[in-house]
Amino acid sequence: MPLPLDDPRWLTLTSGRRALTDVRPLLMQLETTTDPQQVWDQLWDELYHQGDIGTASLVSVPHLVRIHSERRSPDWNVYLLVSLIELHRAQAENPDTPDWAAPDYQASIHTLSELGLRELPVAVDSETKRSILGLLAITHEARVYGRALAELSEDEVAELLSQRGT
Repeated sequence: MPLPLDDPRWLTLTSGRRALTDVRPLLMQLETTTDPQQVWDQLWDELYHQGDIGTASLVSVPHLVRIHSERRSPDWNVYLLVSLIELHRAQAENPDTPDWAAPDYQASIHTLSELGLRELPVAVDSETKRSILGLLAITHEARVYGRALAELSEDEVAELLSQRGT
């Protein structure tokens, strides 16, 4: 079960900018809004900053996955944000998932991967498809390919391929 939103540990968590942050209001807004993109923009700002993540990023993942599964609509934001959090977890100066949150974190990554398998065939835009494929690659031990899908646009991949003469 994800960290309850009334748990005081939320007040001790850090953002991707390494500052204390309380993302619970954003998670609650994401859960109830009919137009989530503005909330996603704020969550991106709090949870991921130029490759940096914080403990709030990691502890938020189970809630992001739960909210996404309740929405029942493919959304690139959740797949890409979770992919980048997972790719940068415990890398460089980034924290690893706190021990008390690790089981829920890992279970939510697995759940999102399963959702991605179901949502990939119905995703209509290339960004959503690319984000789902990236998460699937990451969760199926093809992290290099997942990173390429998460960090490179289709145009960047096409340019790299054209430089190789293909």
